[in-house]
Amino acid sequence: MLQVLTSAWALLFGMCLLMVGNGMQGTLLGIRGEIEGFSTLEMSIVMSAYFLGFLGGSRMAPGLIRRVGHVRVFAALASMISAVMILYPTVTEVWLWTLGRVLIGFCFSAVYVTAESWLNNAATNENRGQALSLYMIVQTAGIVVSQALMLTADPSGYVLFVIPSILVSLAITPILLSISPTPAFETTKPMSLRTLVGFSPLGCVGMFLLGGVFSAQFGMASVYGSKAGLSVGQISTFVAMFFLGSVLLQYPIGWISDRADRRFLILVVAAIGVLGSITGMLLGADYRLLLVSAFVVGGMSNPLYSLLIAHTNDFLEHEDMAAASGGLIFINGLGAISGPIITGYMMDWVGPPGFYLFTGILFAALVFYAAYRATVGRSVEETGAYVAVAPNYTSVALEYAQEYAIETDLNAESETNAG
Repeated sequence: MLQVLTSAWALLFGMCLLMVGNGMQGTLLGIRGEIEGFSTLEMSIVMSAYFLGFLGGSRMAPGLIRRVGHVRVFAALASMISAVMILYPTVTEVWLWTLGRVLIGFCFSAVYVTAESWLNNAATNENRGQALSLYMIVQTAGIVVSQALMLTADPSGYVLFVIPSILVSLAITPILLSISPTPAFETTKPMSLRTLVGFSPLGCVGMFLLGGVFSAQFGMASVYGSKAGLSVGQISTFVAMFFLGSVLLQYPIGWISDRADRRFLILVVAAIGVLGSITGMLLGADYRLLLVSAFVVGGMSNPLYSLLIAHTNDFLEHEDMAAASGGLIFINGLGAISGPIITGYMMDWVGPPGFYLFTGILFAALVFYAAYRATVGRSVEETGAYVAVAPNYTSVALEYAQEYAIETDLNAESETNAG
């Protein structure tokens, strides 16, 4: 762990600042939209735009990096992020915010691709797992810290828009000055969706459903809090609980995953997600129970993402795992684009509890489909390694995680054969 920190501290610190900036602007727009009188549907469109841009950025970033290089892409897009964040409070129009969110999503996706390729270059086979763990911890820490910074100023003013803009600008400095040399950039050609669905229908359906759950958390949680009448401090804590649950429960569920039938575990974890959603929907007026529900929903959805990838890998040969990464991310992205819009419709229909109604329906759909696949799908005799990954990983980090899973499997096979 110390070796990873020594070799990649600038990159990890810069990524933390980027996540603080991203977390702040997501929560702040939800609160500011309520202040400006935007409807729930209008805010759902604004929030969905981020995931549209993110999906587009993840597809186009590799080409940009090959043409002009890591440094130029990173610096140019980080500057664009900083500029858009300042622009939000200047012109409070839905169409401009929507366009800004598309640009922000595109830029963050490309920046993540660039940074993750640097992280992959900085890690070795011996510390690859530690680097992945640190990367996830840094991302989660950045989101949690961003919610605390929401309390430093009035959301109706400009200061809270200036802070993330400054942080994103500062994030460029340690990365560009300390990371050397620039790594070679290669990505695997993605597997066709038809082929991927044929290997693991549960993995693909689950990734699509989880895209909606994750985008509802990341995009609409602050909108929910504003519509429910929560204070800025309460909204910030509420949003942070989703991410605390994800990082604290990721590894215990992963430990169980390597020792249990993954289809059954997917069913159980999704069922707990249903219970967490029902708690928030019916008992959300009690703020303490609202926080519990956020912790449970976040704590189930993020590990489910890793579980579904591990389950899909169980049906793939090692040489196909990296190729499957692009398809899984694309499927998840399609679900993420629709998530905030459907959540907005449901919140208009039944009020703020529609937020949890949406996540509950998606979790329930995964429960029923996992149960169905358990009766008709083929089982695997040996399962591969579970690697903790986050829904906001790009294809670079996911391929990186797949490489680590393959190495872990091969090492386990070698030890078994030697024994």
